[in-house]
Amino acid sequence: MPRKRGKAISFDAMVKFFMQTYNIPTKKDVERLIDKLDRIEKMLRTPGPVGPYPEKNRISGRKTAATAIDIVYDVIKRSRKGLGFADIQAKTGFGDKKIRNIIFRLNKIGKIKRKNRGIYTVVK
Repeated sequence: MPRKRGKAISFDAMVKFFMQTYNIPTKKDVERLIDKLDRIEKMLRTPGPVGPYPEKNRISGRKTAATAIDIVYDVIKRSRKGLGFADIQAKTGFGDKKIRNIIFRLNKIGKIKRKNRGIYTVVK
């Protein structure tokens, strides 16, 4: 009795199997790597701070860029009667969750207090 043949394996599938087994990079992988290297080289050529943190001023030691917490605190500090959540959002342009987290942190460290529900003032 003749033996029944199994499913035929395509040449593409076989090549793909060997490439995955032996970690051979594809043309797409090489292009991605070249793009990443180009971005890194471009970043190294441009002057300025490198990284996600603002550069510190060498003379005074103060930060040159304001953080989101500083921005929200300054907006609240400028109002006399206090500000509501919607007013803070309109003046800063930050999202709901970001403002909620910032207000929580400022309240926790004691820089602001809750005058009424949703109204925040600076602690004097």
